[in-house]
Amino acid sequence: MSRQIRQSPAWFDQQYDNRVRVADSAVFLDRWARASQLVREQARCLLDIPYGEAVTERLDVFPSDVPNAPVMVFLHGGYWRALDKSDCSFVASSFTDEGAMVVIPNYSLCPDVGMERIPLQLVQALAWVWRHAAEHGGDPMRVVLVGHSAGAHLASMLNCCDWKAVAPDLPHHLVKGVLAISGVYDLGPIRQAPFLQNDLKLDADTVRRLSPVQFPAPEAPVYAIVGEQESEEFRRQNRLIRQAWGRRVVPICEEIKGCNHFDILHDLADPQSRSHQLARRLLELRWYSALL
Repeated sequence: MSRQIRQSPAWFDQQYDNRVRVADSAVFLDRWARASQLVREQARCLLDIPYGEAVTERLDVFPSDVPNAPVMVFLHGGYWRALDKSDCSFVASSFTDEGAMVVIPNYSLCPDVGMERIPLQLVQALAWVWRHAAEHGGDPMRVVLVGHSAGAHLASMLNCCDWKAVAPDLPHHLVKGVLAISGVYDLGPIRQAPFLQNDLKLDADTVRRLSPVQFPAPEAPVYAIVGEQESEEFRRQNRLIRQAWGRRVVPICEEIKGCNHFDILHDLADPQSRSHQLARRLLELRWYSALL
């Protein structure tokens, strides 16, 4: 499914370097951090719960007042080399208000670890969710992943995990659905972007083993969305995961009007917006907007 794109290194940087493409990207990131701090100060939450032994293997839980709530696990982006769970607490509040529990895990970043280490860490995080969600009012039978950018890549990988091979107490199908936002599913072009290579150190074998388009199609549905204002390559990557896995697995493959790579998360947090409503559908919350 991966194909070689013949362009200059500068072209790949232009297509994939979102902080350069979006002129006020620093403003968005600052807004996320400030809004997230406010949510942590005002919302009921449990912070920095260990799911593994490494210092980075910590997660935050935002419970809902609704018992037996579906669980939304949010995986942050940052090209596997930047950002932190604390930057993304702001996505939790609208979902907890509507009856979902939200879990936001951290993971190690490149180049401190190789990219292969990160999905293995998140396998541990989801195993923790399965085993402990009920202690915080969540339903482990309704775990939905929402990932942004690198997080969408990771969520797509986790959707393909053989959970019984991880541990015998885990169910065959731990993940019930994925909302993949602005994801990268073929890592081949990323390898050709110079601004990333010092940190990611991708080679052809790593690209093959870590590109979701190379995996057999999973069982749980994937809703693939991307901002209408994102680069040609990000919009192509969004179409690519449907081409790889088919319409049965990827029934939603859309561009969100008016959104770039950063403010698409504002769309996710807005209860009236398309991204939010798609997450609600996967979580099987009680009511759906007319947007659906």
